[in-house]
Amino acid sequence: QVELVESGGGLVQPGGSLRLSCVASGDIFSINAVGWYRQPPGERRELVALIVSGSTKYVDSVKGRFTISRDYAENTAYLQMNSLKPDDTAVYFCNADVLPTRGDWTNIWGRGTQVTVSS
Repeated sequence: QVELVESGGGLVQPGGSLRLSCVASGDIFSINAVGWYRQPPGERRELVALIVSGSTKYVDSVKGRFTISRDYAENTAYLQMNSLKPDDTAVYFCNADVLPTRGDWTNIWGRGTQVTVSS
């Protein structure tokens, strides 16, 4: 069984920074794409950033402010968020395509971490 656990969320003032972490644990052989999504209150979940084979992609609203990265050895992904705005307030979720040592590729979600940007 594979699990994704996010951490690093919290309350931050506008203009501040946070770094989110997503740790994958369990029966893992390989991880392909990893994405960070967010869901503001009452809204749909949206893709914020994606990393696949070292290539990255961002939603326009976070370009130049957020950076996604991975530590392949530690099965960990990060989302560095700078110049945060109140509109960035949301629950942030990690998502990954995981191949367990036995079985097929599986898409897995973490439970999310709350990010609140407010003065």
